[in-house]
Amino acid sequence: MPRPISATLSLSSLSHNLRTVAQQLEHTGAQVGRPRPHIWGVIKANAYGHGVELALQGFSQADGLAMLDLNEAVRCREAGWKKPILLLEGFFEPADIAVLDTYRLSTTLHCQEQLTMLSSASVAQPIDAFVKLNSGMNRLGFQQADYRTAYQQAQVLQQRGILNGLGKMTHFARADDDPGTTQQQLHMFNQVTQGLPGKVSVCNSAATLTSGLWATIPDQQEQWVRPGICLYGASPFASQSAASMGLQPAMTLSAELISVRSIAAGEGVGYGHAFVSTKPMRIGVVACGYADGYPRHADTGTPVTVGGVRTRLVGRVSMDMLAVDLTDIPQARVGTPVVLWGAGGPSVDEVAQAAGTIGYELLCAVAPRVPRIIT
Repeated sequence: MPRPISATLSLSSLSHNLRTVAQQLEHTGAQVGRPRPHIWGVIKANAYGHGVELALQGFSQADGLAMLDLNEAVRCREAGWKKPILLLEGFFEPADIAVLDTYRLSTTLHCQEQLTMLSSASVAQPIDAFVKLNSGMNRLGFQQADYRTAYQQAQVLQQRGILNGLGKMTHFARADDDPGTTQQQLHMFNQVTQGLPGKVSVCNSAATLTSGLWATIPDQQEQWVRPGICLYGASPFASQSAASMGLQPAMTLSAELISVRSIAAGEGVGYGHAFVSTKPMRIGVVACGYADGYPRHADTGTPVTVGGVRTRLVGRVSMDMLAVDLTDIPQARVGTPVVLWGAGGPSVDEVAQAAGTIGYELLCAVAPRVPRIIT
């Protein structure tokens, strides 16, 4: 039989999380007398490790999809997705433009090189685009002083029939932890783009879930928000759990105990004896390790659930195994189910915090060798 480990992916949770985000946006819109923004369901990195094809089903009610990989965008079209698709990093070479044209993909424009490539392009149908402003993230986007010139160049391409609908975009650096910085970025965006026609897209997961932030964009502009991690049931905020926002985990990483033993006080567990018992203990070995995508840097105390009882990881994570404390779970035996994160266990954000990282990384890192079960 195969190793007793699997990642269970919940289609209903994906759909639930999208509805939850949409309902919050609708509630805010009703309060301020504005329609809710359109929603890009972000499915980059193979839908945060959940699979593009599953995300297509789970996010079927989204107004569009956003991603990075051109091949994943083509897969979406070939799987039957008819609504808009946005490439968040845009295209990288002239040959990509033909793919955008063929598959009716929208593109982000964030540098002069992309505008130059478009100026020499020939397309069957004009391409939709968002021109991106660097408002302080300092990653992608035109500088404040260059933005309006870049937008005007895009408008010329629009007049030439190379580009179709234009939009304005930026990305918040600290929407999850610093409202002041976010307001500064938003003020810059509004100031720089004032009077420029087109759609607006500024809100990632944290900004989308920050009540009313999107409604501070000047009225009469069509808005598109870009929720990502929250759609998969994890939180973009360190101080707020996904469950408190009504989100459900879409991935549950589970395994089983494959060994149970008793150790005496003073005995070590695992490589380097990173954990040494101070008392007699029962130790269980779980069929999950860093080769499965579990974080090697998770330390003693990282939460895990065994047979429905919350306990802790002990010692160093190995390639294929990890050890857990069974001292207070006398009923645990070989074959007892273990939830590493997800439904019935700790949240992926709890595990990530204990491991000094973020839930995004853990979800994306689950290895191909782990069987996926779709429910």
